[in-house]
Amino acid sequence: MNMDKLLLTPDEAAQVLSISRSKLYELIGQGRLTTVRIDASRRVPRQALVEFVSHLQREETERET
Repeated sequence: MNMDKLLLTPDEAAQVLSISRSKLYELIGQGRLTTVRIDASRRVPRQALVEFVSHLQREETERET
């Protein structure tokens, strides 16, 4: 997978996060993962994945302290 892409399909984003496509859509529905629309196509910005993982890491750190 080419991580130089700015926008990923939901399937690609799910693969990058190692989660199912349905879990990805759940995160999108909860507002935990930002997406953009290009006409009828939904895309996940690469930066949104980085921010999501960073948020998870901060949450984990806060729980440990």
